[in-house]
Amino acid sequence: MTRVRTGTLKVPGATLRYEKRGSGPLLLLIPGGGADAGLFEGMAPALAARYTVVSYDPRALSRSPLDGPLSDQRVEVWSDDAHRLLELLSPHEPAYVFGCSSGAVVALDLLARHPGRLRRVVAHEPPLVEVLADPAPHRRLFAEVRGTLRERGVEAAMAHFAEGLGERPAERAGELPADIAEMLPRMLANMPVFLEHVLCAFTTTVPDVTALRGSADRLLLAAGRDSRRAAPLYGPAARLAELLGSELVEFPGGHVGCTEYPGEYAEKLAGLLV
Repeated sequence: MTRVRTGTLKVPGATLRYEKRGSGPLLLLIPGGGADAGLFEGMAPALAARYTVVSYDPRALSRSPLDGPLSDQRVEVWSDDAHRLLELLSPHEPAYVFGCSSGAVVALDLLARHPGRLRRVVAHEPPLVEVLADPAPHRRLFAEVRGTLRERGVEAAMAHFAEGLGERPAERAGELPADIAEMLPRMLANMPVFLEHVLCAFTTTVPDVTALRGSADRLLLAAGRDSRRAAPLYGPAARLAELLGSELVEFPGGHVGCTEYPGEYAEKLAGLLV
């Protein structure tokens, strides 16, 4: 077993908790949704054989508390957090970055604003619906989810979210590693924060396609093979790949394939980083 080292980093307005394991070039894993560093426990040990693997709890989630009151979150602030982690943990060498879902939105902003700090970025299903030909239905869905949260609570909001996404269930899902299962109560506790203060703000962000085009050789857009029918998840990745003239790479599983197929997922990611 690879030893996991934990640390904290004080950033403007928050304190980030991060986890670090392995050795080699830095690979920063950015979780999405209401997840935290525990999302990657299934695949991180395999990646730690080749990389210094770092993940963290984004601000306002799990073990990364804010200094003050909670308000709507901003992509550029979360991107600044990720950049500060890179400056702390890989100050002299560019790093690899993998982000999934809202974490992929952060990864794309990080590449657009700090391309010199990055070797390669893999962005898995960034739900940037504004790049789609007709973003209005998806924008409306996310607003409805937030409204359902306010009126009927987390469980009803999540049910509406899942129904609206129409994501096909994975054909096979392995047993969750113990550390991922241990994260689930934290993730559930994070859902009101995500649904109220992250979901709409992040999904309506318009990416800087011009800046990303200038770093397209360092960017891979990715989506889960089981997400093909989930337009607001698969669609933005495919559209961005088209806009940037790059290939769309498919990973095993769906939106959280890293928990469904951690071994295959880690192997696929490592193959893309060479």
